[in-house]
Amino acid sequence: MKPMYINGEWTAGSGGETIDIYNPATAEIIDTVPDGTAEDAAKAVAAAKAAFKEWRWVTAFERAEMLQEAANKLREHFDEIVELLTLEEGKAISENEEETEWVIGTLEYYAGLARNVRGRVIPPADRSQFNFIIKEPFGVVACIIPFNYPLLLMIWKVAPALAAGNTVIIKPSDHTPLATLRLAEIVFDHFPPGVVNVVTGRGDRMGEALVEHPDVPLIAFTGSTAIGQRISSLAAKRIKKLHLELGGKDPFVIAPDADVETAAEAVAYAALLNAGQVCTSSERIYVPEQMSQAFTGAIVDFVRGLRLGPGLERTTDIGPMAAPAFREKVASHIAEAKAKGAKVLTGGQAPEKLDQGWFYEPTVLTNVNHSMVIMREETFGPTIPIMTYRTFDEAIELANDTVYGLGACIRTNDARLVKRFFEEVKAGTIWINDPLTDNYAGPFGGMKMTGGGRELGEEGLEGFLETKHVHWDFDDTLKDYWYPY
Repeated sequence: MKPMYINGEWTAGSGGETIDIYNPATAEIIDTVPDGTAEDAAKAVAAAKAAFKEWRWVTAFERAEMLQEAANKLREHFDEIVELLTLEEGKAISENEEETEWVIGTLEYYAGLARNVRGRVIPPADRSQFNFIIKEPFGVVACIIPFNYPLLLMIWKVAPALAAGNTVIIKPSDHTPLATLRLAEIVFDHFPPGVVNVVTGRGDRMGEALVEHPDVPLIAFTGSTAIGQRISSLAAKRIKKLHLELGGKDPFVIAPDADVETAAEAVAYAALLNAGQVCTSSERIYVPEQMSQAFTGAIVDFVRGLRLGPGLERTTDIGPMAAPAFREKVASHIAEAKAKGAKVLTGGQAPEKLDQGWFYEPTVLTNVNHSMVIMREETFGPTIPIMTYRTFDEAIELANDTVYGLGACIRTNDARLVKRFFEEVKAGTIWINDPLTDNYAGPFGGMKMTGGGRELGEEGLEGFLETKHVHWDFDDTLKDYWYPY
C-alpha cells in the first residue's frame, strides 16, 4: 500500500480502509492507497497551516529555486513517472511523456514568474502620502485533482500556489493517486514539512472535509460541473475563494474553405486525445452541408486506422478509458443518440480483441442534433458526433448553444471568419487551425457554467494571491476633514 504524505511523513491514515488502484488496460489491481477520513484531512490542514507561518516569508527567489529543483528532480525520474502514469491512467505513453514534459515546464515557468512581481505603486491623493498594492498568499490551498491528467492539472494549481507563498494539500483522484504520491517522495521532498501534502480518499469524505475546513480559505478544483456545484454550496458557508474549472462541451467548426483531409485529422486529434477524456475535447463537430459527405468519409477512414491498445505499447494511438463507469456513460450517450435517429458510421462498442481492459472504440456519428444528450452534456469519451450547418451564422449559433464555455476550435484560412469566431463564440480559449495546444503564458479556463478560474500565465499566479491596498500618510497632524465639521 502507498501511504499518504502529511507534514513530510508517510501515514496509512486513521480509518484503516483502502482504495484499490487499477490498471485500466488490464482491469488488474496495481496498488492500494488509504481511504482517508476527515481526521486525516484535519491533520493535513494543521500541518499546512503551521508550515504557512514560515513559508509565507520565504523569499520569492528561494521559492523559485525550490520550484526549479522540483523540475530538475522530475526530469531525472522522467521515465519512471511516465510509466507509472500510464499504468494507472491508461493513455498512450507518448501522451504521458508530453504530460510530464508539461509538468516540468510549468514548474520552470512559475519558478521564473515567482521572481517577478509582488504588487505595484499607485499615485497618492496628497504629496505626504504613499499608496501601494501588495499581493499576499491566502494560506492553505486545497487542490482537488481529476483522473485524466493527474500530474498536469495538479501542477497547474500547485506550482503557482507555491510560487505565491501558499502551502498546499493535494487530493488526487481516487483512480489515479500513485504518480502524485511518487512526486511527493522524489520531487517535493526538499520543501519544508507541511508545505506540500498529499492525501488520498474519496471525494464525498476526504474532499468534502477539505472544502469545509475553516482553515482552508481557497479551493482549487478541476472536475465535473455537478461536483463544482457541490463544492460551491459547501464553500459558500464561509465565503471561500474558489478556483474552478468544470465541465465542457467544446465545439469544432469546419469552415467552408477548410481542406477536408487535414480537417478530418485535426478533428480526430481534438476529439480522441486520451480516449476523449480531456476537458477541452471537441465533443460537437459542425460541418457545412456541402462538404458533409466528403468530411465524414475522410474522418471515418482515418479513425478506422487508429490503433487501440495498452498505453505502454509504443504502437498504441488510443488507450483505455480510466474506469468502467466512464465507459458506461459513453455507451449510454451513444445509445440515446441512436434511439433518436443518429447513425453510427464506425465504432460504437467495446472492442472484442481487448476484452480485459476498459477500452471503447472511437465512434463517429451523424444525423445528430441538439435534442440529444451527446450534443448537450459532457460525454468525456472517444466520440465524434457530426452535425451540418447551412450558414456561418448558424455555425456560431450552434457553437454557443451550450451552458459551457471552456474552448472552441475552428479550421479556416478566412481571416473574416476567424475574427467573427473569436469575437462571437463565448469560450475561454479559441483555437484556430491548431486544436488543444496550450501555452505556459496563456491563461486557461472557461466561461459560463465551466467556471471562471484561470490557470497558467500571470492570471494563474494571480488566482492564488489576495490584493491589499496600503495607504500611508507621513504627515500625522490633524486633518481638516475630520470632526468636527
